[in-house]
Amino acid sequence: MKRSVKEKKSRPINLNLLTMDFPITAIVSILHRISGVVMFFAIGIFLWLLSESLESDESFVEISQLMNSLLMRFILWGICTVFSYHFVAGIRHLLMDIGCFEEFERGVFSAKFTFFITALLSIFLGVFIW
Repeated sequence: MKRSVKEKKSRPINLNLLTMDFPITAIVSILHRISGVVMFFAIGIFLWLLSESLESDESFVEISQLMNSLLMRFILWGICTVFSYHFVAGIRHLLMDIGCFEEFERGVFSAKFTFFITALLSIFLGVFIW
């Protein structure tokens, strides 16, 4: 028996991304894209802070005091962590482009290794910033 084109299939439609169970490799890839967007906006903010600090001696002192505040150090640590994650995940993607980590097990290992290296770099950056 043929189905007509107008007949709808009764398949469940779940558009809530929070209920889906993504593999770790997909999570690494999605976070790599998100970190790229965050970096794009962070570079603009840092360039603005740099231009403001170069305006005059007073503005340099103001920006220096702002950057020494606890909130700005935390934000700087977060942005540096995003930069390091994007760098490590980018190297992973480049290695995958040349044929490494194409098997499922090695891909999962490289995704976990990406998180591990990023955690180490994040701790190092936290110690360096504070």
